[in-house]
Amino acid sequence: MRKLRVLVLMHHYMVPPDDISGHDPKTAMWRTEYDVLRTLRRLKHDVYPLGVHDDLSVIKQARDDFKPHIAFNLLEAFHEIGTFDQNVVSYLELLRLPYTGCNPRGMFLARDKALSKKLLQYHRITVPGFMLVRRGRKPRMIKRLSFPLIVKSLTQEASTGISQASVVHDETKLAERVQFIHDSIGTDAIVEEYVDGQELYCGVIGNSRLEVLPVWEMTWENLPEGWHRIATARAKWSPTYQEKVGVMTGATDASDEIADKVQHISKRVYRVLELSGYARIDFRLDAAGVPHVLEANPNPQIADGEDFARSADMLGLTYPKLIQRILTTGLRWDPERLG
Repeated sequence: MRKLRVLVLMHHYMVPPDDISGHDPKTAMWRTEYDVLRTLRRLKHDVYPLGVHDDLSVIKQARDDFKPHIAFNLLEAFHEIGTFDQNVVSYLELLRLPYTGCNPRGMFLARDKALSKKLLQYHRITVPGFMLVRRGRKPRMIKRLSFPLIVKSLTQEASTGISQASVVHDETKLAERVQFIHDSIGTDAIVEEYVDGQELYCGVIGNSRLEVLPVWEMTWENLPEGWHRIATARAKWSPTYQEKVGVMTGATDASDEIADKVQHISKRVYRVLELSGYARIDFRLDAAGVPHVLEANPNPQIADGEDFARSADMLGLTYPKLIQRILTTGLRWDPERLG
């Protein structure tokens, strides 16, 4: 295996301390960064961790000084603005510096949930019925939609703004939740028909040649009566809440036929949205067993032991092999192929 100089880009407040005494890496906010850095070093690569905040010049300076073969991109925002993450990747391309993860066009197409759904619909990929409500506008029900509906931020990821109150059953609650997204999250709102079924995820790795990971599922064992089975922010990130309602993730118990269909659709979504590197595609199954694509997530969470890594491990991609595969995929990406 070729030894690489790897510039690891991360948020300035996510740089792991040199001495982790007194910290639990499994629960630290910099868990992913720690896992990636430790694994790259175990793979014998030469690693340069770089914290980035609001100044791109530090990346250019590190490129000039360290002369990396590739940047391992762990940034999810720039200047604390999530939609700016794609611009950092564009800057890497302008620097002619290879990088891991998704290209800027794929990030742009996937982040706008309404635009991505329009593209998927054009390619006859099933998505929930939806409408867009811009900031400053009030929702007006359209004939093709029916309650219950779920209200989300158009561009925010990681279930930001999603709670049990996100599922609405009448126009009054719809208006209230849209206003909440506009005011509290500060983005436009997307309103979708709520698909009450299994929540499935499928990881994909690659550029032109794709490898799909085993289909994953989120389940709720102790959900209170009347609550909706949705991946709220607390369900994803709060260990206390996860234990309370019995949130679990693992390989799906859906039939082989459905799993094969989900994997096939995941590859189609990946190509339609022009993704690269690695991504996770989220689904809901309706009562008839039809998978509905909820969204595509470029550069998903890759901490050791998290869902993406666990599903990769089922294919024999241990965590070190996964990190090396992500590196190799980044080195093989040619930005000019989209020109």
